[in-house]
Amino acid sequence: MNYFLTGATGFIGRFLVEKLLARGGTVHVLVREESIFKLDKLRERWGATEDQVKVVVGDITKPELGLSAKDVKALKGKIDHFFHLAAVYDMGADEEAQAFANVEGTRNAVNAAAVLEAKRFHHVSSIAAAGLFRGTFREDMFEEAEKLDHPYLKTKHESEKVVRQECRVPFRIYRPGMVIGHSKTGEMDKIDGPYYFFKLIQKIRRTIPQWVPTVGIEGGRLNVVPVDFVVNAMDHIAHLDGEDGNCFHLVDSDPYKVGEILNIFAEAGHAPRMAMRIDSRMFGFIPPFIRQSVKNLPPVKRLTSAVLDDMGIPASVLSFINYPTRFDARETERVLKDTGIEVPRLETYAPTIWDYWERNLDPDLFKDRTLRGSVEGRVVVITGATSGIGLATAEKLADAGAILVIGARKKERLHEVAAKLSSRGARVYPYQCDFSDMEDADRFIEQVLKDHGHVDFLINNAGRSIRRSLNLSFDRFHDFERTMQLNYFGSVRLIMGFAPSMLERRRGHVVNISSIGVLTNAPRFSAYVASKSALDAFSRCAAAEWSDQNVTFTTINMPLVKTPMIAPTKIYDQVPTLSPDEAADMVADAIIYRPKRIATRLGTFAQVLHAVAPKMGEIIMNTGYKMFPDATPKAGETGARKTKVSSEQVAFAAIMRGIHW
Repeated sequence: MNYFLTGATGFIGRFLVEKLLARGGTVHVLVREESIFKLDKLRERWGATEDQVKVVVGDITKPELGLSAKDVKALKGKIDHFFHLAAVYDMGADEEAQAFANVEGTRNAVNAAAVLEAKRFHHVSSIAAAGLFRGTFREDMFEEAEKLDHPYLKTKHESEKVVRQECRVPFRIYRPGMVIGHSKTGEMDKIDGPYYFFKLIQKIRRTIPQWVPTVGIEGGRLNVVPVDFVVNAMDHIAHLDGEDGNCFHLVDSDPYKVGEILNIFAEAGHAPRMAMRIDSRMFGFIPPFIRQSVKNLPPVKRLTSAVLDDMGIPASVLSFINYPTRFDARETERVLKDTGIEVPRLETYAPTIWDYWERNLDPDLFKDRTLRGSVEGRVVVITGATSGIGLATAEKLADAGAILVIGARKKERLHEVAAKLSSRGARVYPYQCDFSDMEDADRFIEQVLKDHGHVDFLINNAGRSIRRSLNLSFDRFHDFERTMQLNYFGSVRLIMGFAPSMLERRRGHVVNISSIGVLTNAPRFSAYVASKSALDAFSRCAAAEWSDQNVTFTTINMPLVKTPMIAPTKIYDQVPTLSPDEAADMVADAIIYRPKRIATRLGTFAQVLHAVAPKMGEIIMNTGYKMFPDATPKAGETGARKTKVSSEQVAFAAIMRGIHW
């Protein structure tokens, strides 16, 4: 038996060819000349020879598929079954592309089948041909389709109309539901249908424990079927006698609501289930024009668009949330009776579908999540780059191929570090600057922009810390002034200096090295924490203003790090701290992933505790304040003594790992 297929290299097609080969037939496959290599790979998958799967060069966009006279002569009168599968199955494709491929492509296939004098034409349509029909759509219905405004719905309807009105060969029409992966292997070739919501489910899983109930939507009933059911049904029906002119709904006769589908996949992905699902009918009392007016408000449209973009969900998908159509499939059920071909329940194979998506289709798998991929050839400014966190970060970025702009106060040390970084193969540009001096900071900004034109990443690392209780600070107001001058005003000066070029290029990222003290409200660090808190607040406001211009901020609430800045406080020699290299890893994550905030779990817990039980948080911090002494005088000074750390202090510091005391 001879078969001719368009779209054989597509998702449904590759499975159908496998079924047809099992019948011992010869399969003639239409491919564009530049896509022949795809068929060579598929032959290996099918275990087929060139005699079993034969290439026919052509294109569905050309009249009669662009078949050569030689191919027409060789195949004329010999094709038993002509399957037309090639089409655009993409909710996000533009209208012109869909019309050209779906409608004109079908017309070209119909004409080609007539030229080849094929005995039977099989058209793979879709339940989309029914539009958004409200009620039950039967297999013998077509003209009754409603609301065909969406390009995909319209072109699927029009392409089926071409078959019904123009096909001169006996035909059969198949309307599959939303086709997802193989129920046994999970194999799928793209993100479509319910897959659009998988990223949302994954993000919820990473944020909320599985046992926490969530609120979601109920929605209409979506007809989801696995590809193996569709192919098995088509293969069986295509070879039956006496079914020409009929249409078959390859659907689930007992479909799930949107909320049920999301819950099934949430369970498969180990995410929390929606315990409460909101039904849109609850808002039926609101006049439609009011609901539409609210949806069209610019702030609402922008917020909706931003959320959908973040999740990778096309806006057009929302129109299918309350899908109104049910599909009667009695003809399909009649011909499949006693064959064992049936739609498996989604719960039985959802874990397989999810697992395949997460291992093979998750968009994050195709993003370069390496530091080199983020910074190679990019201009990165690091302040305070000659020691501690700044130096460790500069070393990582040097190895990753960044164009390093490093700034620090001490000229000799600055050039020494630049030479070491250059020896690692990095492009390093050192600039001497005191970032607490606004005029010096302005000169730095002007020179960097003159030399490099722009800045891709700004890492505000230079800072000053003062560990001193308020009881010892009544006559030291200058502590607050100088800390604010560098930690806040210096950083803001740089942000404001480099931001115009970032905004103009619509690309830039600012990483602020803040402190866990901002989250814990650490005693003895009021000057330091206040300056870092001010920078955090500024960055949140700036991020809100520049969110739509791709200029972003990450705040790192850094725990205690063993750097020269904490060296004067000898008690820190006895308590757990991060190494500068570990801190630099946090900076690298900020550059790669661009989160709004990076903090330790203890820091986040402290922030939550201060929000929900502020007195308890205050008592805990006061306990630490009482347990640890103020800084002792330096050696040689009056009252100097060796710092001794008790076992209680060590134990408390270990429990409160990373917090400044």
